[in-house]
Amino acid sequence: MSIEQIESAVAASGVSDRVRALVADMTLDEKLAQLVGFWVDQGDEVVAPMAGEMVVSTRYEDATANGIGHLSRVYGTRPVDPVERANWLWNEQRRLQTQTRLGIPALVHEECLTGLAAWKAATFPTPLAWGAAFDPDLVERMAAAIGRSMRQLGVHQGLAPVLDVIRDPRWGRVDECIAEDPYVVGTIGTAYVRGLQTEGVHATLKHFIGYSASQAGRNHAPVHIGRREFEDVFLPPFEMAVRLGGVRSVMNSYSEIDGVPVAAAPEVLTGILRERWGFDGVVVSDYFAVAFLQSMHAVASDRGHAAQLALEAGIDVELPSGDTYLEPLAERVREGLVPEALVDRAVLRVLAQKEELGLLDARFDEPPTHIDLDDAEHRAIARELAEESVVLLSNDGLLPLGEPARIALIGPNADSAEALMGCYSFANHVLAHHPGTPFGFEIPTMLEAFGDRYPGAVITSADGCSVERLDTSGIAAAVDAARASDVAIVVVGDRAGLFGRGTVGEGNDVESLELPGIQRQLVEAVVASGTPVVMVVLSGRPYAIGWALDGPHAPAAVVQSFFPGEEGATAIAAVLAGDVVPSGHLPVSLPRSAGAEPFSYLHPILGGPSEVTSADSTPSRPFGFGLSYTTFDRTDLFVDPEVPTDGTISAAVRVRNTGNRAGADLVQLYGRDLFGSVTRPVAQLLGYQRVQLAPGEEAVVRFEVPAALLAFTNRTFEKVVEPGEVDVWVGASCADVQTRASFVLTGAVHPVAGELPAVTQVTVVRDPVRV
Repeated sequence: MSIEQIESAVAASGVSDRVRALVADMTLDEKLAQLVGFWVDQGDEVVAPMAGEMVVSTRYEDATANGIGHLSRVYGTRPVDPVERANWLWNEQRRLQTQTRLGIPALVHEECLTGLAAWKAATFPTPLAWGAAFDPDLVERMAAAIGRSMRQLGVHQGLAPVLDVIRDPRWGRVDECIAEDPYVVGTIGTAYVRGLQTEGVHATLKHFIGYSASQAGRNHAPVHIGRREFEDVFLPPFEMAVRLGGVRSVMNSYSEIDGVPVAAAPEVLTGILRERWGFDGVVVSDYFAVAFLQSMHAVASDRGHAAQLALEAGIDVELPSGDTYLEPLAERVREGLVPEALVDRAVLRVLAQKEELGLLDARFDEPPTHIDLDDAEHRAIARELAEESVVLLSNDGLLPLGEPARIALIGPNADSAEALMGCYSFANHVLAHHPGTPFGFEIPTMLEAFGDRYPGAVITSADGCSVERLDTSGIAAAVDAARASDVAIVVVGDRAGLFGRGTVGEGNDVESLELPGIQRQLVEAVVASGTPVVMVVLSGRPYAIGWALDGPHAPAAVVQSFFPGEEGATAIAAVLAGDVVPSGHLPVSLPRSAGAEPFSYLHPILGGPSEVTSADSTPSRPFGFGLSYTTFDRTDLFVDPEVPTDGTISAAVRVRNTGNRAGADLVQLYGRDLFGSVTRPVAQLLGYQRVQLAPGEEAVVRFEVPAALLAFTNRTFEKVVEPGEVDVWVGASCADVQTRASFVLTGAVHPVAGELPAVTQVTVVRDPVRV
């Protein structure tokens, strides 16, 4: 972009006269101060990539002499009392108002993926659990509750949600993701954005873009996706959250795509995000991502060059601190290598955001004196979401348990609260560095939850083994405990952490998708005891557990719960007991093996099993799978026989609860474009809806599907809807067809460029009259 184009863009930007006047009055150093954060509490704890190598040596007072753009993780870096820290923050904001020349307060940002990442704050289920619940409305309520807590503490921006589409479960950050389907990611992620921003806290989409497609599932590894996959799989969730959700901030991906780091890609951060989609918020860097252009990607000769590349690409704010956007960038501006108009462009956006948040007129009179970050509303939402997300993978009739007299709770996760929480929970992200510090909120373990649910039962426990170590010495005691019980519940899975601490989470990528350590050996030994076994998997990724689902020595029942949060154990106990009917469904395919990855249900014909290969990629359980304690019939699918390529597909299906328990069915409408100018997936989710039905109750579920949901990027890289025949079906998963229909898209090829993202509208008509 030329200097003339930059100056023209700055002049045309829709910011207020007040903000323009502020920028006109600022020195270069004052401008650059607004483009960086300062990590007040950064120490030896590694809670971001390469944090140990990037420790800031600048004194805080010096760093804020010209003001400051962001304060990074004021509450979320170490355990600080929320009231005491709020008092510090209010005083600090007053100091910035009164003791810096321009008097501009700082914007405070925090992590908030599974709840506000602060001491004593509620911990909700991990995003994979949001996907398993398939309930955008509930996720929106959760995000609003998180936003309310953040607003009380003086936090203005949350670094969530993650809209990376899952491509390979070996990647450690899968537990931060929602699903392998971009439509599910987009609808649920956009709901989170709306909820958080309803409370006046700006959401931040991450990681834009391509991060989850890293080579072999390795964190920060190169990405080799083609342009069509980029457009049709990775971009749609972000576009939905930008154009329909009105998100106010976006964070770049660490990735390089085809050799170009996203942090230095103006075609992505400006061309797609701003020029194509009309985004007018602020782009922030992922932590240290600008400096990584020099140190990790080697596309910049020094930090000043890295700053120039990032600023030109469209990164407005460098987080968590000013490693490149302060003196290294200032030197380039003064030498005439970077036009100051480029700095002005970013400063205008930053100050416009502060004005929008009310910071330019904020009064920091009285800080809060009492804050409950885990109140009854938080816990009720956490419980509901945890219950809805539990996925029943197999059941030979053992579940629900009823009232057994003797129960064995076995496994390394049976009496661990940490096993219920994800990588970005405060407990696993921060408190792991502060052993002995209490969580600050109630989170019963599975053992405790079963003790509460079955007060009259004799409950014994045995770890059997650890999550990771190969010590088999505890297995015999676990088997003895099982033999002395009516039922054995074996709780296995992950322990979330970062960069080698734990089995899943940021930097914890794996080569194998077998359960970590010797947990499979433990399960098989307990099954061999002859006592009926329920295997509960608490994890942040799907594992290759086909042996436990369909093998000759499989447990009687298997339950999957993706890090269900503070109410997770209570929710699982309720599901196993039968107090709650399971209604979760897999948001990601359950892998056959690591060798079958990467895999997506959105594959063309030759992306699945066929006679031309001896390797079988069929997952152990397909996307959308989930059993219940009741049964549902899905019949009479009807769809309009002809639909224009620029029209709406009207479909309806009858759903009936044919069991003897009330339950929620996830009604899933799939489609397949039978012929296209490029290969098309064998199944594509077109709409979904949870429907609660009493025994014998039926309903008609109506879907209004924009034909644009079937759009794809054609051979000339134009996104279009093509005419032709389309099959549609409803079933219990993407691989299950219970009722089928077809229609024809008619008319000319329809370009969808510029149209708003397509969202299916669903209505439920109860007790319909059969026609």
